Amino acid sequence: MTGYGEAQESNPDLTLRIEVRSVNNRHLKVVVRGSEPYSQHEAEFEKLIRRTVKRGSVLIHVRATRTIPAAEIRLNTATIEAYLDQLEDACRSAARRELLPHLATGLLTLPGVTADRGGETSLTDDDWSLVERVLTAALEKLQASRRQEGRAMAEELTAVQNAMLADLAGVKELIPGVPANYRKRIVERIRQAVADAGIAVEPEHLIREVAIFADRTDVSEEVMRLAAHSEQFAELVKDGATDGAGRRLEFVVQEMGREINTLGSKAGDVGISRLVVEMKASLEKLRELIQNVE
Repeated sequence: MTGYGEAQESNPDLTLRIEVRSVNNRHLKVVVRGSEPYSQHEAEFEKLIRRTVKRGSVLIHVRATRTIPAAEIRLNTATIEAYLDQLEDACRSAARRELLPHLATGLLTLPGVTADRGGETSLTDDDWSLVERVLTAALEKLQASRRQEGRAMAEELTAVQNAMLADLAGVKELIPGVPANYRKRIVERIRQAVADAGIAVEPEHLIREVAIFADRTDVSEEVMRLAAHSEQFAELVKDGATDGAGRRLEFVVQEMGREINTLGSKAGDVGISRLVVEMKASLEKLRELIQNVE
């Protein structure tokens, strides 16, 4: 499921801002980007993420600004002199010496001018404590966003399921007439055969044939089980906060698919076959939607 959350907090040494974005994925995938050394601690971030998120591709962007005490600030004078010499030469070559003061104002942002702590690869306990607080706050906002999308998805799941149940109701209406329609068709064929070949057919033979067909095409059990699975599906959608609801929905939809396939293979009626095709289309929509349900 998609969502977004961000949070920021500071302590005397560090200002930390974390953005968390999630997109649909059947499994959990965590990627950490941003300031060093945070991107090197992806495994630790994933442990925190797994407490809240079970599915989805989660992108974490960390922006950290560390406050360096005045006593620790060191300017590399040799580097500054080298930059100034090159700037002066460039301005002289361009006959634009008046630009030198303006260009020199950006010297402090150039690489190597001040002490660089970007090479650090470890986090102190205080740093990680701040990370946990900020990430937890960002995840709360992410989950609020995902819950809003989840409510919209639940409505769509319910709409698709209702369409499938309407087709199932149509199947129930057609079931009683299947043997009668078959009997009508077979009587017409036998009547034609009798007229062409002059043979006689015993009534009990006809009754037995119709009875065998009715037993072979009886889908009442499949309809009953499909209705039961649909009821379970609706309960899981309604109570979507249940842990592992997405996995359970996948299992229920799988069982629904088995019943629909069996119903389609046994149906001896064109009308039922058409409704089965519609139910399969609805089931495919459900499969696609629940891949994103956590």
